[in-house]
Amino acid sequence: MSPLLAGILQLLALVVALGLSYRPLGDHMAKVYSSERHLRVEKWIYKGIGANPDAEMRWPAYLRGVLAFSLVGVLFLYGLQRLQGSLPGSLGFVSIDPDQAFNTAASFVANTNWQSYYGEQAMGHVVQTGGLAVQNFVSAAVGIAVAVALVRGFARSRTGELGNFWADLVRGVVRILLPISVIGALVLVACGAIQNFSGIHEVGQFTGGTQQWNGGAVASQEVIKELGTNGGGYFNANSAHPFENPGGLSNLFEIYLILLIPFALTRTFGRMVGSLRQGYAILATMATIWLVFTALMTATEFHHGGPAFDLAGGAMEGKETRFGIGGSSLFAVATTLTSTGAVNSFHSSYTGFGGGITLLGMQLGEIAPGGVGSGLYGMLIMAVIAVFIAGLMVGRTPEYLGKKIGTREIKFAACYLLVTPALVLCFTAVSFVLDTPAHSMTNTGAHGFSEILYAYTSGANNNGSAFAGLNADTQWFNTTIGLAMLLGRFLPMVFVLALAGSLAGQTPVPATPGTLRTEKPLFAGLLVGTITIITGLTYFPALALGPLAEGLAA
Repeated sequence: MSPLLAGILQLLALVVALGLSYRPLGDHMAKVYSSERHLRVEKWIYKGIGANPDAEMRWPAYLRGVLAFSLVGVLFLYGLQRLQGSLPGSLGFVSIDPDQAFNTAASFVANTNWQSYYGEQAMGHVVQTGGLAVQNFVSAAVGIAVAVALVRGFARSRTGELGNFWADLVRGVVRILLPISVIGALVLVACGAIQNFSGIHEVGQFTGGTQQWNGGAVASQEVIKELGTNGGGYFNANSAHPFENPGGLSNLFEIYLILLIPFALTRTFGRMVGSLRQGYAILATMATIWLVFTALMTATEFHHGGPAFDLAGGAMEGKETRFGIGGSSLFAVATTLTSTGAVNSFHSSYTGFGGGITLLGMQLGEIAPGGVGSGLYGMLIMAVIAVFIAGLMVGRTPEYLGKKIGTREIKFAACYLLVTPALVLCFTAVSFVLDTPAHSMTNTGAHGFSEILYAYTSGANNNGSAFAGLNADTQWFNTTIGLAMLLGRFLPMVFVLALAGSLAGQTPVPATPGTLRTEKPLFAGLLVGTITIITGLTYFPALALGPLAEGLAA
């Protein structure tokens, strides 16, 4: 079987698996967030944290819950890392330096999972399981909760109430993420991923000494790393490491986990607003972009550019032979079009255009299908922008799902769109003005520029993957990327929840013959075009200096 055919078959198998999961999971999540019943374990949690799950919240109160919970998470994880040297199960590792501890705490709480350290050489069992793995669950649940709050803003009328953050958070963990993770961890163990609390031990004799490995609860952390679109690896090699991703079957399963919830949330959206066709329109937009990016990446990396490529069957530099170009390309697109950031190959080694595709996937806002929760609310913000543009074109007041998109709503949407590009481009520019950051670059020219542009794109978009050629473990990068991650996560949430509150307070507008039908293919096409144009106008100059220049020069 040719490598290209194998890649196509993997894609088809993935589409079938996602299609079979779409309806039951989407319906289940809609029931979870619409239910008035609390499970017994949930009641215990509410009692322990002192929350009233039945108290409705307006958007400022909902936002305060998000920010307060996340702040506690940052402080707890920071403290855990700083105390690691005194904790049991530390495997002899010392406490983490202040700047790196801040960067890691910000990273995992912001659902970014950017890592400027070697996991197997820095973090013990307590920090990995009691700190990082816990944040993998709760940061994902926060993202889903914010998305559900926005959906309620569209679904409700004449009220500013968006639900209860604490109930949404707990239900997301207990009823969605934990059950799927238990099953997924068993699958990964069956595929060969490790799951233990082994210490450090030497493996074999090599020239110049021995090699050391340590075990860990890898399978359980790997599954929520992908399912929650987190991305932080137990080992530095991330999902290219055989302990995390043993073979082709586990690789395909991990890609399935990455895309599972973000795609299924479109059906949840359709259920909660009372129109499945609206959910299908959002799904079609996401799926179109994802398939186009997958096709472009696969074609780019299979392109034979010389004798070495001919012998290898494509651009194999930086890729695992276990996965090949097809499995690597599929993983790279899935992880950069979502906020996952996990890697089973090294994006710095991709062709110039291939690296550009990974960058562009993040710069779209990671909305196809995006992260758990963040992908849906990002796409709905784009939908608001699209109907506003359509309204200007035909001279009508723009409406979406029966809600008028006026000055207030479009300001919130515009602020949402401007936050991330401002962080990415400003931090990148400053890094090139100063002398010290440039010393972290292992490459010069267009590829070196792409390294730093990728780092801030990944951080501000809460992706977490790296171009693998930049030494980011410096005070400058640890601090600035940490700030980019926090601001890129929580500032957009402010505008999402403010928009949700504004929409929930409106009186629904009845549809007329002139109303734009947002459940039709025409609107999906308009939405794709809006996303492409906005991203192109924002990032094209930067992309021209980096991956486009490198690709054209190859």
